[in-house]
Amino acid sequence: MTKTDIVILAAGKGTRMRSQLPKVLHRLADKPLLSHVLDAADGIADAHKIVVTGHGAETVRAAYQDRSCTFVEQRDRLGTGHAVHCALTELREQAKVVILYGDVPLISSDTIAKMLAAVDHSHISLLTIELENPTGYGRIIRDADGHIEAIVEQKDATAEQLQIGEVNTGVMAMTTELLATWLPQIGNQNAQAEYYLTDLIAIARNAGYSVTGVNPSSASEVEGVNSRQQLAALERVYQRQLAEQLMASGTSLADPNRFDQRGTLTAGTDNFIDVNSVFEGNVSLGSNVSIGANCYIRNSTLADGVEIKANTVIDQSTIGANAVIGPFARIRPGTQLGSNTKVGNFVETKKAIVGNGSKINHLSYVGDAELGEMVNIGAGTITCNYDGVNKHKTEIGDNSFVGSNSTLVAPVVIEQDGFVAAGSTINSTVAAGNLAVGRAKQRNIAGWKRPTKNK
Repeated sequence: MTKTDIVILAAGKGTRMRSQLPKVLHRLADKPLLSHVLDAADGIADAHKIVVTGHGAETVRAAYQDRSCTFVEQRDRLGTGHAVHCALTELREQAKVVILYGDVPLISSDTIAKMLAAVDHSHISLLTIELENPTGYGRIIRDADGHIEAIVEQKDATAEQLQIGEVNTGVMAMTTELLATWLPQIGNQNAQAEYYLTDLIAIARNAGYSVTGVNPSSASEVEGVNSRQQLAALERVYQRQLAEQLMASGTSLADPNRFDQRGTLTAGTDNFIDVNSVFEGNVSLGSNVSIGANCYIRNSTLADGVEIKANTVIDQSTIGANAVIGPFARIRPGTQLGSNTKVGNFVETKKAIVGNGSKINHLSYVGDAELGEMVNIGAGTITCNYDGVNKHKTEIGDNSFVGSNSTLVAPVVIEQDGFVAAGSTINSTVAAGNLAVGRAKQRNIAGWKRPTKNK
């Protein structure tokens, strides 16, 4: 039996979220809850994924139109047993089926694999965990020999059963044939008048089948999200896990509780990350990288020895070895900084290729530009790249110097070793080795009187 079907229940409205957005589309680490579950399911080879939608079904389907999974809709919300019944027609014969939940985002591929490994034609598996505070969970009932006999929901449990610490996570696995046989036997004689999937355990035991208990590697794997408070709490749990992994790989964090990774972050060794920095998308750090407080880095690559000072934004850019950026710099998409470059405070770049050793120290905008090596851009310089309709390019050759408060009107070229005097407006080519002065003539007016306010 090599086929695997994974049913993900994602029909709930999430009333306590108080949101128009379907609960499973609320984001954890900037990724929808359901995406986390689908990613874990992707870790099971050749698994067929069936998502059961309900509230906001069209919105959920639209969000995953490019994802490899099948959607079925539970039009009447009659409980988890009914939800799985809606997926029956999509299940394959002679397959193992594992049932997951779209609002339990941190389940791991390893745990899913353990659940499947415990299934055969005479055994089903159930994911359970011991909790210090089991309030709200269905309790696991075992016989005198320790075998799982049944699950009792909290609303239906006796006072004695409520003292049990082992609880049901709702995750279970069995063969398609057993699931199809037992689902019609579930009744709705309970406090909610719903068809509980958990009743399958008692049905299986009455039919003479064994129930194998499987435990997750951590409690966070089975924590569900029913409110924004729970979502925020789980966000910090997940971020702490990512922080621990990053530190174990050789990066120091000033405070692991003030670290946010919203995507994939790969790093070399001996890096340092200060507080409140956010990494989004695919970010790669070399070794000996230092990142100051309150930085935002998205879909970018930073080579060895880079120093990012506080309050800097780097987006879709490539930063060369030993570059120094910030504080308060904004590196916009398409920027490529060479090695030993410097981009200082209150500098903005966009689609700028900056050669090795070049400097844009402060208070400048360099967009749609190509700078050679060892170029110096003075404070207050801007490349005027937009004419109201089209963008134009500025080219600055090696060893050129642009004085402070200069305006470079693109398209324009400053050739190698060019020199632009401070306060100049440049709108034509500066030949190699030339000095360009583009200032208005200064006049000094004798006897000038300052304006005064009208009385």
